[in-house]
Amino acid sequence: MPSTVACIVITKNEERNIADCLASARWADELIVVDAESADKTVELARASGAKVFVRPWPGFGLQKNFGMAQASSDWILILDADERVTEDLRDEVRACLGRWQLGAPLAYRIPRRNFFYGAWVRRAGVYPDYQVRLFRRGCAQYNDVAVHENLLVEGEIGTLTGHLDHYTERRIQDHFKKFGLYTTLAAQEKAKKIRTVSWVDLIFRPLVVFGKTYLLKQGFRDGVQGLIVCVFASMYTFVKYAKLWDATRQAAAQLDRR
Repeated sequence: MPSTVACIVITKNEERNIADCLASARWADELIVVDAESADKTVELARASGAKVFVRPWPGFGLQKNFGMAQASSDWILILDADERVTEDLRDEVRACLGRWQLGAPLAYRIPRRNFFYGAWVRRAGVYPDYQVRLFRRGCAQYNDVAVHENLLVEGEIGTLTGHLDHYTERRIQDHFKKFGLYTTLAAQEKAKKIRTVSWVDLIFRPLVVFGKTYLLKQGFRDGVQGLIVCVFASMYTFVKYAKLWDATRQAAAQLDRR
């Protein structure tokens, strides 16, 4: 009997992306969307695309994905972000891979992802092949509960596919700033669990190291203006993350002094 696949997407105000995302996964046996109480037409568009939609408050990235996985009944699960698309090559490879799957084969698969910034695929700067473990046998993996950049914990061997996910991430400069504030705050909160002090060295040298690594060592300069902007934002992300962590530690120390 052929294996079945459920595609899981978590959303929050993704009316611009959700229809195209689900269209690229229409070949899956189940389409499941877990929406965090969107204020736009995300839910309506997802249902019109044939997805089963669950609306619930936002508990965090990992927990929201785990909830979606628990609603699936298929043999395999494919996790997508709303701004990602399954290419035809990846679709055909997944079908072929699962069609011949047997016990002893990998229980999960990492997938290379092409990241498109401002209309162009950025091939360098450390953002390709950007492997993502997104396809796995149901019941063999769970996401951990961290504030940002959650990880999928797989109980078994992980294989590698060659077909791509296409990720239409920041399309305009404004898109960077929409995510920037939230993601740097979450990253600072996660860092605060391990780091108690931030010095001028962290604020000056860490961003410079990130820029040098992405733009020079990983050849972001070869991707033209898009590559330069991606590397500058990566450096800015590091600076703002540590600046927010510094501010949080400063405020915590001040509260202790007032006691």
